[in-house]
Amino acid sequence: MNHDLDPEGRRLPVRLGGVSNGEFNPLPKRPKQRAIDHVAHETASLHARKLGIGRRAFMTSTMGVAAVLSACNAANPKAGGRYALEKDASLDDAAANATLAGDEFIFDVQLHCVDPSMAWADGPDGAVWLGALRNVFSQREKCAEDSFDCYSAQTLAKEVFLDSDTDAGVISALWGTDETSPTPTAYAAEAAEVIEAMDGDRHRCLIHGGVLANEPGEIEAMEEKAKTHGVAAWKLYPQYSVTKPGYFLDEPGPAEAFFDKARSLGVKTVAVHKGISLFQQDPALSSPKDMGPAARANPDFTFLTYHSGYQPGLAEGPYDPDNPRGVDRLIKSFLDAGFERNQGNLYAEMGAVWKLVMGSPEQAAHYLGKLLKYMGEERIIWGTDSLWFGSPQDQIQALRSFEISEEYQERYGYPAITADMKRRIFGLNAAAVYGLDVEAMKTGRFDTTRDAYTEARNPSFRSYGPTDRRGFLALHADRPGAPG
Repeated sequence: MNHDLDPEGRRLPVRLGGVSNGEFNPLPKRPKQRAIDHVAHETASLHARKLGIGRRAFMTSTMGVAAVLSACNAANPKAGGRYALEKDASLDDAAANATLAGDEFIFDVQLHCVDPSMAWADGPDGAVWLGALRNVFSQREKCAEDSFDCYSAQTLAKEVFLDSDTDAGVISALWGTDETSPTPTAYAAEAAEVIEAMDGDRHRCLIHGGVLANEPGEIEAMEEKAKTHGVAAWKLYPQYSVTKPGYFLDEPGPAEAFFDKARSLGVKTVAVHKGISLFQQDPALSSPKDMGPAARANPDFTFLTYHSGYQPGLAEGPYDPDNPRGVDRLIKSFLDAGFERNQGNLYAEMGAVWKLVMGSPEQAAHYLGKLLKYMGEERIIWGTDSLWFGSPQDQIQALRSFEISEEYQERYGYPAITADMKRRIFGLNAAAVYGLDVEAMKTGRFDTTRDAYTEARNPSFRSYGPTDRRGFLALHADRPGAPG
């Protein structure tokens, strides 16, 4: 596999905006974001010369991260949030590490990879996925011709478990059936084994079983996924339809059949894609308005709201129950169902959302602030949607150093984000949901493997998702009714 690892240091270690996970049209970088990139590049050249090191060495240090986040702070002086950085953090490793390094247990519940055998290419949606992965995500320079190794479990292991501080993860299902998805359950199980081999014990990587509950045969297929592959939870895309209409979780029909089958199998954690509307699917079905009622009606289940109800392109502001949009829809559903802060069986998951808002400290403050205020720090779980966004290390470092201004704490009632809150969000909440033994994860050879790699660390700073509208439309070009 060709690893173009940027020997000249042209890639920034923090990527702000301008990329999609393939489920929405990439939002173009705003002028402010382009200005931030420009300043960060200039800082990298200047400080590398001052320190007597190359640009690549600077970019791979925490000083390089500090340079980007400092530029973001400077471009957003009146925002409700900022990245707390020590003085001279972009010139001194120790100063940068003061807020950008950490020892939290990090459990990423939304990871993705692709079966490079291409067995899925012969399925009903094979042509669609081939076009997507070959012509858009890979853009020819990331994957060799007719190869998808750059999306494999091995790439995931490097980008996520070596090039970031991630300690554990869940390989989540993509939309589609086992016959149509590039990540069938069997390959997700193989990928988990690849990651477990880094440690020698199967407790570090879990998998989801995808279920299109509205499609024939999918409810029956749950049994094999649970008994043969040991799925830890289910992944639903209620808005996705192939032959049957989409559905809501609080209505009779597919949801009832799913809940009954999941109960009989004893797997009662469910991750539900809500928010980011899937291309050419009914956007109304992406609303999380049904999450609260479904959680209240099924108290024996745990509901994880993937993407938090976020809508790309819609600026997040203070919570507005009278006109709920974006993440406000999830908060309203949570509150209307009678749940109180830090209570109940309904969670917000951060996958893709934090990546999309962290370049705007104003939106980031509202997103985190209102989730903390209304749902609580014990009801937010960490996910990144990697591989599509590349290594999640920049997302981790951004959250570590992020703080909400005192002005916004007073004006909107947002809490100050404490180190304990961040520990819960990064991994302790999800560990409780999935029953992981955090202390046990501190044993084994995983840390030794990662420490050995750190001695010659070589991150790619690459994004794998489409970066412009042309690429996004090419991804979906083979779908009926796709725009030309």
